Order: sequence, then C-alpha cells, then structure tokens
Amino acid sequence: MNGLSRRQFLGASAAAVTAACVRSRHSVFGANDRVGVCVVGVNGRGQSHMSGFTDSAMSEVVALCDPDERVLDERAKQLAAKTGKTPKKYVDIRDALADETVHAIGIATPNHWHSLATIWACQAGKDVYVEKPLSHNVWEGRQVVAAAKKYGRIVQHGTQRRSESNWMRDIALLQSGEIIGPVYMARALCYKRRDGLPAAADQDPPAHLHWRLWQGPAAEKPYNPLYVHYNWHWFWHYGNGDIGNQGVHQMDVAAWGMNKGLPVKIQSAGGRYTYNDPCETPNTQVATFTYADGTMTAFEVRGRWTNKEEGVGVGNLFYADRGYYVEGKGFFNEKGESITVDAAKYPEPKSMGPYDNFLRAVHERDESLIRGTALDGHVASAHCHLANVAYRLSRTIEFDPETETCPGDAEANALLTREYHAEFEAPALA
Repeated sequence: MNGLSRRQFLGASAAAVTAACVRSRHSVFGANDRVGVCVVGVNGRGQSHMSGFTDSAMSEVVALCDPDERVLDERAKQLAAKTGKTPKKYVDIRDALADETVHAIGIATPNHWHSLATIWACQAGKDVYVEKPLSHNVWEGRQVVAAAKKYGRIVQHGTQRRSESNWMRDIALLQSGEIIGPVYMARALCYKRRDGLPAAADQDPPAHLHWRLWQGPAAEKPYNPLYVHYNWHWFWHYGNGDIGNQGVHQMDVAAWGMNKGLPVKIQSAGGRYTYNDPCETPNTQVATFTYADGTMTAFEVRGRWTNKEEGVGVGNLFYADRGYYVEGKGFFNEKGESITVDAAKYPEPKSMGPYDNFLRAVHERDESLIRGTALDGHVASAHCHLANVAYRLSRTIEFDPETETCPGDAEANALLTREYHAEFEAPALA
C-alpha cells in the first residue's frame, strides 16, 4: 500500500486511502511478471487457493493470513516444502494489505468475512479472488460491487463453473433459445448428506486462535468449538446454511442461465429434520424465486437420505417450451429424447480455469476477462440470502430489485443486513 503501515491504514481518511489506491491501480505487469498473492483463510478451501496460485505461471503465493496461528504455521511449512520459499505470515488481514509485495488476495475465510475483506482489499489497491458466497447478506454484496467499481479493482467470485467451457457454451445456448426454445424455469439442487452435531458449551478460545479476529465484522459472541473450523456454516451469525454454501454454485448457474437479475417474490420452507442438534440452518429447504416477467427458479436442499432428480444430486436443470436441459446429460426434446448439439456449429469456447482467468484479467486490467464478476456473485448470493430471509420469517417476501429492499417490510429488511462489530464495520459505498 505504498508504505502505509497498519496503524496508518486504520486511521487514514477516505481521501488518503483513495490516493493510495490510485497510485496502486496503475501498476503494470510485464509478460513475465508474477502477481504476488496472499491467501486469506487457509484451513479448508484456502488450500485450493494456495495450489491454484502456486501452480500458475502468472502468480506466486508470497503470504498467508489466518487468525489460527497453528493452522497458519502448518500451511506455511507445506508451502515452503512445495516451493522452496517461506511465505510471510499474517494473523490480521490489515497487516497483509499493508504489504507492498501483495498485489492480490485470495479470500477463503468463513462467509461473514468475505465482503469486508474484499472491500478493504479494493480500498488498499489489491485485486481479489473471493470464495462464494460473495457476502453474508444482501446489503454487503451490493457494497462489494460498489467497491470494485469505485476503486477500479479486478474482483472475481469463486463460482468456478463460469470458467468451464461446457457451461460457457450451454448457458449461451439456453439463453439464445436455439436448441429448446425460451427457458421459463430453472431448478438448482443441493443434495449433500449432513449429519447432526453434538452440543458443546461456550468456553475460552484456544491460545493459538485469535477469536476476535476470527469473528471480524460479526458481532461479539463467546467462543464455541462447534464454530471452528467448519460448522459455523450451520449458524446464522456466521454462515448461511447449505443453500449459501454448496448451493451458491448451483444458484449461480441458475441465475446465469435465467439471466433475469434479482427476483421480485421469494418463498421458502423447510426444517432441520431427522435429528435434534444445536445448529440453526435447515438441512432440508425448498425455495422459489419469481422474476418480474413471471419466470422462476426453484432451489432444493436435501441434507438427508434422498433420490436424485434425472440423475442429478448436486447440479442444475432448465425447462423450456421445446424441451429441457439436464446437467451432465445435455439437451432433450419434448419426447425426452436426447438432442445432439453440433460441436462444429456450437464449439465449446477455450477456458483457462478460474485462477488463470482471474490472473489474466489482473495482468491485462481487463474486466471483460473476469469469469464471475462481483455483480454475478452478488446476484447468486443474494438469491440464497433472500431464500433464507423467507425461511426465517416463514412467509413470502416481496423484493424490489432496484432498491434491493423489501418495501414496507421492516422485519424482512432487518434481515437484509446484520449487526456489525464497531472495529470491523463495512462501509456504505452504494
């Protein structure tokens, strides 16, 4: 950040931060220059970021960041063994953002950190590859979109199907209507078995975990071993259930194929069935989203024993006036007969993979190369959040895509954002 220390960064005025960003954003990478990456959150998905950015010829992982010092030390040793270089280690993302050798960050933290980490990185002049979901709630996602635009940063959302050549071709065909006609409905499925968890008492956090940093923008709560390092997904304070976990990938494909933006009416029902445990999010959930033109998307989470739909357990289906589409199987006509797509007429476009797509966009400063923009991520994630709002309120909610609010519905609007910790409050940019 052009010499800004952590203390200066935290205390800088908006004008000073913006000036630093302007200087940084004009950095030009030569053909042989490598993007210095810091991976933030390295316990789980962050290991894929480490591999992806290390294996690419366009980047080098120069730093790791995690509030769990034990995990941080272990991942640094693993990276050093693989590359022969010891990365810098940070427990606080703000220290990583003040490092001039860090040009971009990969965010693989829990959901409640995704938006603020992205916004801070944009303000610090860094580009961002952020895991799904883009946000913990609807309001946050819009602020990320605004930050990417305001600070001129490359922000790519970690919904990797956008970088897969078969999906790039098939979504284009679905949108064109050339094979099966106009699409009127998408279905997204997330059938992943999840078992119940034993209850655990609140307690003091372990010495190696910086608990306040782990919580970041989330309001203060006592440490509970159920949260760390994975099962935070099933508590509203930090996670978004499976619809906002694995489901974001399938929701993104549905939203991509429908190409309708955000819905105007959302319904959702379900529960936590077949066991009693302390978790809060549903293990079974059905949600429907109606768009302004009357078309719709349906989403199903089944976290217990279940059959598959047309052979699909985690994936997507689309329905049109002359047939339907099944992920992994392709297009079918009205009689259920498979339609062979002419590969010569409709070739699959070339794909570099998600990390290289991002890095190429960073090198060339070309937003058109991003496969999964901040706006794409916001639309997909907001669908999931809206489903959870309707589920938590046990009723239909009406939504205005222009204002991204629920008009006249204070109860629903309160769930479009959350309470923030004063030290880590996300700025309002939109």
